[in-house]
Amino acid sequence: MTAVELARLQFAATTGIHWLFVILTMGLVPLVALMHTRAALTRDPVERAARERMTRFWGQLYVINYAVGIVTGLVMEFQFGLSWSGLSKFAGNVFGAPLALETLIAFFAESTFLGMWIFGWGRLRRGVHVTLIWLVALTAYASGYWILVANGFLQHPVGYEVRNGAAYLSDFGALLTNPSALLALAHLTLGALTTGGVFVAGVSAFHFARGTQETVLFRRSLRLGVVVGAVTSFFVVIVGNLQFPLLDRTQPMKLAALENSGVAPLQAQLAARFGPGDYVPPHDWLRISMDVMTIVGNTVSTITFFAVFLLWKDLLVRRRPLAYLMTAMIPFPFLASVGGWVFREVGRQPWLVYGQLKVEDAVSHVSRTALAVSCATFVAVFVALAVTNWTLIARFARRGPDATQLGATEPPADDGPVDGPDRSEPVPAF
Repeated sequence: MTAVELARLQFAATTGIHWLFVILTMGLVPLVALMHTRAALTRDPVERAARERMTRFWGQLYVINYAVGIVTGLVMEFQFGLSWSGLSKFAGNVFGAPLALETLIAFFAESTFLGMWIFGWGRLRRGVHVTLIWLVALTAYASGYWILVANGFLQHPVGYEVRNGAAYLSDFGALLTNPSALLALAHLTLGALTTGGVFVAGVSAFHFARGTQETVLFRRSLRLGVVVGAVTSFFVVIVGNLQFPLLDRTQPMKLAALENSGVAPLQAQLAARFGPGDYVPPHDWLRISMDVMTIVGNTVSTITFFAVFLLWKDLLVRRRPLAYLMTAMIPFPFLASVGGWVFREVGRQPWLVYGQLKVEDAVSHVSRTALAVSCATFVAVFVALAVTNWTLIARFARRGPDATQLGATEPPADDGPVDGPDRSEPVPAF
């Protein structure tokens, strides 16, 4: 493999694995916030305790995914300087601003609010505590918006001017309202909620298939997951289709290569405009990723739609094969979202910044050996983190709410009398 191919493989592999963490994080946090809000609004102490227990169970799975996933996110920033210095030289003045804002929100604001929520059980007033988890959700989606603004510039560069071979920001409003970013954000939001809904429904169905005694908690969770998954998976298909007219205007070669129609005239036009070269993205990758996204996505939408009706008379609960079917659905939204990401990124080839900077011109002057070593190292570490993440999630999900540590209280150690304030209150632990 060439140095360019190794750099592309490294970024594609690490970004794809990181994306598996992101899609579940963004899908779970609004559902956890809804559960916590419902618990806080419940006046009956027994019922409120039951709903808080439900919140803590799903919240712990969310925190595990977030904690491991944040490590994979750290590496993404370094790769721009490590492997793609040409991008920084050309578009750093434009691309760097939303990327920096995403970093500040994800690694500072979101993490701070989440930490306060984790350790706030039993310490904060219910209203303040619920507000924190909603702030976590808000900053998670704000982070997603800024990263899509940065990616939207790569897909459809707007709000800039080129001076002395470098792009400079000229219209911040155009950058923020880039249709390539806004439509992708809507698609991402619905896809994330579909992933979170199917995950909650699948884990809940698994416990019913095993004959759980936690029928109330998992029945409520199953209902929430199925309804959210059915609604959002329907609209994610609609919003996805809305992006094709934009592609027809901004990246016509992507659609031509996908449909294998009109490629030659477009190739001639692009060669006349930008100089000799191959401007056709890989047809096979486009076709496969598109098929994965549409077939798997439509399967999720169909099954969750019928699952809504199966909630009637607890058919999903009483029929073990149906419960296991819902559990087997958990990986499907992840597959569909990765297919969509591959379609979006591969279809831009050979451009890194569409119409302005080619991939081959953006790669750093790093030796092939150095790139091979870094690629193997990063991929191995990311795979290990992904395996660790899903092992922990599966373990705590299988154990059920009795093993939940988030928000649990521990009695203080009996070290004898101490001076200072009273420390007899239980301390929340995670």
